[in-house]
Amino acid sequence: MARIAGIDIPDDKRLDFSLRRIHGIGPVIAQRVAVKAGVEGNPRVRDLSEEELNRIRETIDREYKVEGDLRREVNGNIRRLIDIGTYRGLRHRRGLPVRGQRTRTNARTKRGSRRTVAGRGRVGTRK
Repeated sequence: MARIAGIDIPDDKRLDFSLRRIHGIGPVIAQRVAVKAGVEGNPRVRDLSEEELNRIRETIDREYKVEGDLRREVNGNIRRLIDIGTYRGLRHRRGLPVRGQRTRTNARTKRGSRRTVAGRGRVGTRK
């Protein structure tokens, strides 16, 4: 396995899919890195020479913020929102959706599994 930005990327996959294993690199950036590093086509990682791998490493290190640095920046941004007391910071602190989604239904990922509440459900059922 080749090691780029502190991550072992799989040898048996094509280059742009393997680069996506690195936090902060998606489909578009993976293609840009390959072009800037001068890699022709879309070879499997095991077919790359050591020189090409070094050019890919240098391109990522020089031009993109990935892995630990990116995670630290994102967490710092969230911490700043919480500290200055913005509405978004409050939503982060409470563990609720931040971007205006509804929470009466849905939002299960953020709110956790369902807890049954007495009185919810059908109102005034007749016989």
